[in-house]
Formats: sequence, C-alpha cells, structure tokens
Amino acid sequence: MGAYLLLALAIAAEVSATVSLKLSEGFSKLGPSIVVVVGYAVAFVALSYVLKMGLPIGVAYAIWAAAGVALVAIVGVVFLKEPINAAMIAGMALVIGGVVLIELGSASS
Repeated sequence: MGAYLLLALAIAAEVSATVSLKLSEGFSKLGPSIVVVVGYAVAFVALSYVLKMGLPIGVAYAIWAAAGVALVAIVGVVFLKEPINAAMIAGMALVIGGVVLIELGSASS
C-alpha cells in the first residue's frame, strides 16, 4: 500500500474518531465511544507506517492535520448543522494553502 493511500486511511480514521468524539456525548454512548478509540488507534498506526515508508514527517503531519481540520469542519457544517462563516472558510483555505506550500517546498529540496 502506498504512503499516500495509507495517509488517506489515517486521515479518514482520525476524522471518524473526531466526529464520533462529539457524538459520544462525553463517552456516555457506547457505539461512538468505541469508534473514537478504534479510530484514533488506526489513525496513529497508519500514520506511523507512513513515516516508516519514508514520507517526511513535516509533509505527512501537515497533510494529515490540514485534511483533518477541513474534513471535520465540513462534516460539522453538513451533517451536524454547525455554523460556518467567511472567516472560518478563509482560515481553512489558509491551512490548506500552507500544506500545499510545505509539499512544494519538500519536493524542491
């Protein structure tokens, strides 16, 4: 499995765990609580394999964190009916732009 595919798995697991953290209502609901624990475990194991495969830690973590932030925000707005405004959208664009710059910088060094 390629490093970027494994990184996508780590991102999906982290997003699932983070959304489930909200749905667990302080770990008072068993199903979402299990998803939190399993999701974070899968995310960190997958991320550790990505790093072992040679992807630079700055690039891997930047992609993982930025994608996680953006996807959790989107899930919050679309499925959990959380508010969003122009400043939040601009912030997400800046985070994603920063990751692109990190990736470009890493490729040129």
